[in-house]
Amino acid sequence: MNYQWYPGHMTKARRMMEEDIKLIDLIIELVDARIPMSSRNPDIDALGRNKSRIILLNKADLADEKYNKLWKDFFVEKGLHVLEINARSGAGIKNIQPLVQEACKEKIARDRKRGILNRPVRAMVAGIPNVGKSTFINSFAGRACAKTGNKPGVTKGKQWIRLNKSLELLDTPGILWPKFEDQKVGERLAMIGSMNDEVLHGEELATAVINYLQKEYPGFLQERYKIKETGDAYQTLEEICISRRCFQKGEIPDMARAASMVLDDFRNGKLGRITLERPKEWQ
Repeated sequence: MNYQWYPGHMTKARRMMEEDIKLIDLIIELVDARIPMSSRNPDIDALGRNKSRIILLNKADLADEKYNKLWKDFFVEKGLHVLEINARSGAGIKNIQPLVQEACKEKIARDRKRGILNRPVRAMVAGIPNVGKSTFINSFAGRACAKTGNKPGVTKGKQWIRLNKSLELLDTPGILWPKFEDQKVGERLAMIGSMNDEVLHGEELATAVINYLQKEYPGFLQERYKIKETGDAYQTLEEICISRRCFQKGEIPDMARAASMVLDDFRNGKLGRITLERPKEWQ
């Protein structure tokens, strides 16, 4: 399958970010802890070259704990400020404000020298679709400021949110980039739900998830679906279909329904804590 999804509104959103980047001091970039590098938009890197940066490993509760630590070390070695968070539960959120002050300490010191004491740090919250930006903003602010949803493309425009005297956030739409040089990146983005599922082949994507789990997390599928992991990925999907009684009329296996269930279970953490890529792949 060729993985690509770049609807027209993303071009407009990128142009808007190019303009807004002049207004901000800091980029707070959310990535999905299950695919920390594949979920980083290279356009954001290019746009924010001269800005202070914070990386938030969101959905850290869904990712393999061992690799969360390795990924954190990976980004710290690159000179970035980084935190593990779970925007939905609020885990790690209280540590962000001190990190903002640390990331922007040079800017704050410059302001003080000029006699500017109360200008808030202006931070752009950026990331790909469905990475949890709006949920993060609402959790950080302690109130519903941004519209949220469990599918990509909910945030269409920009909005400024004043958190307190020292920090203002700019919420931006989630954007991908026009072409994935590595289709493995596209596949991983599709797995976590950062593309519109309607443009994807569900069975093919589900078997890709199964294939990865059989190699890297043996036993997870067996535990969840009470099956034996003896066949290839497609045979395992058939086993899941039968085990969960995903049938059409006449007891015909409904593979599309089983595939959708596997993808939902993976995305919601019901299969276990899973990380889809390793830091060594990017070194």
